[in-house]
Amino acid sequence: MKKTLYLYGFLAITLLLMGNSGCDQVGSNSDKLLNKKQEVLMQEANRQVGMPNIVNFTQRKQLKMIQELCDQENLVCYAYIVAEMTGKLVFIGKCIGYGIPYSTEYTNPMKVISYGNNSSNYAGTEPATIPQADPNGLFMPANAEGTWIILIDPATNEPHPVYIEPRVIVSPFKLNIL
Repeated sequence: MKKTLYLYGFLAITLLLMGNSGCDQVGSNSDKLLNKKQEVLMQEANRQVGMPNIVNFTQRKQLKMIQELCDQENLVCYAYIVAEMTGKLVFIGKCIGYGIPYSTEYTNPMKVISYGNNSSNYAGTEPATIPQADPNGLFMPANAEGTWIILIDPATNEPHPVYIEPRVIVSPFKLNIL
């Protein structure tokens, strides 16, 4: 009789634990609680401090100007690398536009997936993001040291993409190298 009670007790505890084994629910409830508390703190910080009194929006205007200048077709620039041993600039040639970091992707590197029909979630799970290949079918790195520069061949005056690993400086005018 005593063994049977222990067995039923053990089974009851096991079933209770299995029923509450939704780790995602526990984690997400904890996360939701922390998110709510963080939101309350941020609301209080905003109430006490407020937003900066920005009136000229100078940095935004500068960024707009930079993006518009970079958008010029056939913009001729001058590319330099920084010599690692001396730290001096070494002119490598005229180029079209500014360098593009190797890790820049043409498409969004991540895509959202949902479970179940349409956009409804499967078993209450949140949509997830997974890597998405670029149009060439490759998955590009999140960051890389290299830069693509379209150098102009001095012999033919034709543009050619060149991949450069060292640090590079691209300027819309020739730099004075000492």
